[in-house]
Amino acid sequence: MNKTRPKLYTLSTCVHCKATKNFLKENGIGYDYVDVDMLAGSEREKVISEVMELTGTCRFPTIIVGKRVILGFREDELREALEL
Repeated sequence: MNKTRPKLYTLSTCVHCKATKNFLKENGIGYDYVDVDMLAGSEREKVISEVMELTGTCRFPTIIVGKRVILGFREDELREALEL
């Protein structure tokens, strides 16, 4: 199993974001996340800029595992990146 702790950029109301968090919890994977829609002002702008820089777009969830970037809840890609 890949020991890299995933970082998630999510929206609090997004069903795909919730599915991603549930998948990680069910598989015992600790993760860090930011609910972008819960941020305000310059903090929100900064995080959106980070997502844009990483992906060239602003889609959620954006999942970072090591150097790999996964857009959306893609269970097969997550399993591969996390070596599950």
